[in-house]
Parts: sequence; C-alpha cells; structure tokens
Amino acid sequence: MKTNCLIIDDEPLARDLIRSHINKLENFNIVAECGDAMRALQELRSQDIDLMFMDIQMPQITGIEFLKTLKSPPKVVITTAYREYALEGFELDVVDFLLKPVTFERFLKSVNKYYQVSQEEIAPLSHSEEPKTNDDPFIYVKENKRVIKVYLNEILYIEGLSEYVQIYTGKRKIITKTSMTNMEEKLPSESFFRIHKSFIVSLSKIEAFTAHSIEVPGKELPIGRSYKSLVLDALQYNGNVAG
Repeated sequence: MKTNCLIIDDEPLARDLIRSHINKLENFNIVAECGDAMRALQELRSQDIDLMFMDIQMPQITGIEFLKTLKSPPKVVITTAYREYALEGFELDVVDFLLKPVTFERFLKSVNKYYQVSQEEIAPLSHSEEPKTNDDPFIYVKENKRVIKVYLNEILYIEGLSEYVQIYTGKRKIITKTSMTNMEEKLPSESFFRIHKSFIVSLSKIEAFTAHSIEVPGKELPIGRSYKSLVLDALQYNGNVAG
C-alpha cells in the first residue's frame, strides 16, 4: 500500500523538485499538486491523503494558517525558504521542516521521520500466526499502515538506506523503518548474510559472484572491502565454487 502525497506550493520549480524526490521512492504516490491552499482543501475533501509537502508563503492564506484550519490534517512536511517559521510549524506537530532548496538526502530524512511517526518498525520473526503448520518461514514488516507477511524464500536482497531498509523480492520492493543490524538479527544466518554495510543477500538467490560483487536476479551487488574475506569463505564453504 502506497503513501498518498499532496504537494502544495505556488512555485512550479519547487513542486517539480519535490515531485522528483517523491518519484524516486516506489511506495510513495503523488495524488495531486496544488498552487494554493484553497485548491488543496478541495483535494483533501475528495482524496485520501497520508502526507502533505506544504509551502508556507502562498497566495490568499499561508500554509501555517491553512494548517490551523484543518481539524484532522494528514501528516505534514513543511517546505519553505524561511527558517523563522520552524518553531511555529513544529508547534503544530508537523513531521519535519525542510529549507529550500531541498536536497534528496535531506528529503530522505523527512521520509524517515514520517515512518517513525507512523511507527513503521519491523516486527519480530514469527510463526505463531501461520495459516498452516507447514507454512514457509516469514517475517512481518510494517509498511505504511499495514503489517505485511514477507516469506523468506521470496527475498532476493535487502538494501539499507539511512534509517530504513528496502526489501527486494521478485515481485515488489518493501520499505520499512528499521536498521540493517536489526534486520540482520531477525534473519536466519544460514540463509542470509551481509556482504556490504548496505546489503544483505539471500544465499539461495545468488546466481554468480566475483571477488568484488554478487549477482542475484536482476541486480549486481558490491561486496564491501571489510566483508570480502567472510563472504568468499561462506560461498566456498557452501559448495558454490568447484575445484
């Protein structure tokens, strides 16, 4: 389930930048873009919005004034060129305050805060709710407002990015708020291992490897320098290299 976003800014270039950042995240969906608060109000009444990226200085009514009129607003990230509005924004319980121009790195920190506020944490490895006794092993992860069952045999690899991880399966990419260390501890060490500070791979999904990289379906992943010896030893130990 994707996070529905609304962009509110009277500057087209500013909307373009936020749109570009959002489009880099697979689980975020832009529902609408508005140049003023009145149009945004119409969108909020007709659409299911999870997160607003909102400018402060806009025609007719400021973003702060607009936010104060909403009884049950979605989560909000303020985007503005004026630092002095930060305190008032946080008093209104916004997720984050971004100063323009917004870099992608700083934008990702807001995404992390959004997940944190939404309590996007990984749930522990569990078999207690399996529909049948011979069900394959799985983990539960929280994505947006849903808890998703992810079967271990579907995972190709896991990528760490700042304060969250992306789980890649053959069908989808799942973003959840946790650390790579926590994820590594939840996965069985005989089936998954860390090859880089930013990557964990499924041993059964490895198609080929060199001294510097590992190939899984559709992706070549780097082997970190500090992980090289352990990774190659593990691969040879499991019989993946003849002779």
